[in-house]
Parts: sequence; C-alpha cells; structure tokens
Amino acid sequence: MGNSEELTDNLNAAAPAETGPGDRIAEQTDEDRDTAPQEELDLAGLFEALLFLSNEPLPLSFFVKNLGVDAQQAKIILDSLVDEYEERDGGIKLFEISNGYHFMTSRRYSTQIRRIMGYARREGLSKGMLETLSIIAYKQPIVLAEIEELRGVSSRMMVANLMKKNLIKPVGRKELPGRPLCYGTTDEFLRYFGLNRLSDLPKLSEIKEFSFENEE
Repeated sequence: MGNSEELTDNLNAAAPAETGPGDRIAEQTDEDRDTAPQEELDLAGLFEALLFLSNEPLPLSFFVKNLGVDAQQAKIILDSLVDEYEERDGGIKLFEISNGYHFMTSRRYSTQIRRIMGYARREGLSKGMLETLSIIAYKQPIVLAEIEELRGVSSRMMVANLMKKNLIKPVGRKELPGRPLCYGTTDEFLRYFGLNRLSDLPKLSEIKEFSFENEE
C-alpha cells in the first residue's frame, strides 16, 4: 500500500462517523488524563462545557440526573456561571430561559450578527396576534369562545397562526358542551419572549397600559 493510501486510511479511521455538536469536543490527551483524573474535574467547567454543546436549554434536572449532584448544588453552580458571564459583559451570555439554561449571544450585537451572518430577522407578530397571545398567556387554559368573547371579534385565524408559529398548543379539553379544545403557551413562547417560566410574566396590575387595536 502506498503512502497516500495509508494516509487516506488513517484519516478515514480518525474521522467521526457523523457530524454534530460532538465535533466541538476537544478530546483528552494522555497528558490530560494523567493531570486531571475524572473524579477531580472541575464541576463548573463541566457544566459550562455541556451547556456550550447543547442546542436547547438544559434544565436543572439534567445536571442532577447526569452528574450525581443535588439540586441545590447544581443551582448554585449554574447561577454562578450566569453571574460570571454577566460580569464579563462580552458577546456571549448564559440565560435562564424556557425552564433551563442556554448560551446565547448578547442582545447588543443582534443587529450586527444578523447582517454579517445573513440570518433573517425573526418575523414579528401583528397586533391581533399579540392580543390573542396575551389573552392565552394570562388566561390559560382557555377555549376559543372565551378568547373571542374577550377580544370581541372572531379569533380562529389568530389561534391557527399562533399554532403555526409554535407559540401556543392544545392543552386538553374543557368540560363544556362539545368539549372544546383549551389552549396554552409553549416552551417556544418562553424562548420567544426571553422568559424562564410563566410566572416571569409581568402582573396585569403592573401594566399601566394594556390595550390593543382589534385586528384580523
């Protein structure tokens, strides 16, 4: 076998079977294994690495289940990482969002990043969709007839469009004649508005102006 064939075989053997987040894992060398035994790995660093590799927010339960730590210890480590990135005030922040923790770019650079990387700006919501979504968020679980009663106009199309955007979903049926579907918000709703949980929504009593123009 020639040298070129040997090199090709070596590269093929070394190449990963598939591409994905695992491609960003820098493998340990023999020296690393000698100097950093597994049981002595820095937990905060391991938390940080797992968060970096994840495409979705990781909940507290993920770390408790997989790393053998209790919930209080995991929360302390995660909150310290959030504070560390906040104090650093760089281009990456660790957000507590959608019932988990997730690395995201700093909001201050969103316009430049979208322009340079060619990312399309997230499509906004019409006033009618925002009104419908607000009613569902604060009144869930809620049926279509109740939404329409509060809005004063037909809202079937608004509900359908919000479902297409994965901002709301059916969450059961109400014990009324015909057993109509009830609607509630999704995890995507939390991510869209940068919320960690529904309790983070501002209280209606705190909102001085809460009015929308009816719009279909």
